[in-house]
Amino acid sequence: MNQVNPLHIGALLVVVLLYLFFTLHTLKEELIEEKAAYVESEQLAVELSSLKDVYGDKKRLENSLKRLVAQGSLKSANIALTKGKNSWSLSAKTVDLKALNAFMSKIMNGSYNVVQLRIKKLSDDAASLEMEIAW
Repeated sequence: MNQVNPLHIGALLVVVLLYLFFTLHTLKEELIEEKAAYVESEQLAVELSSLKDVYGDKKRLENSLKRLVAQGSLKSANIALTKGKNSWSLSAKTVDLKALNAFMSKIMNGSYNVVQLRIKKLSDDAASLEMEIAW
């Protein structure tokens, strides 16, 4: 009775083999999930990098705002540019509605991070403008 039965050893090896097979299967599934998460994170990083290139360049923002305010159709609006710590403030006490429409179409079609926008109607053909653009 002191001898080990070879069937018991065989059964033990089959149980260990089945356990390792199921463990390997779950680890493969986890690896596939992690790989998908990695690909998604990589795509997000590329997208964030491209957004940073577009919205984070202070010099490009400064030059484009100065060019925009210096346009002939907006010179009569007297839009004042003020540079803050993390943003640019644009303000005008009175703006012709045609010039305001042209200015807003340029701002909305460009890649600007508009934080605050306040337009107040002064008369039928004039308004005041306050805007803050952050980088």
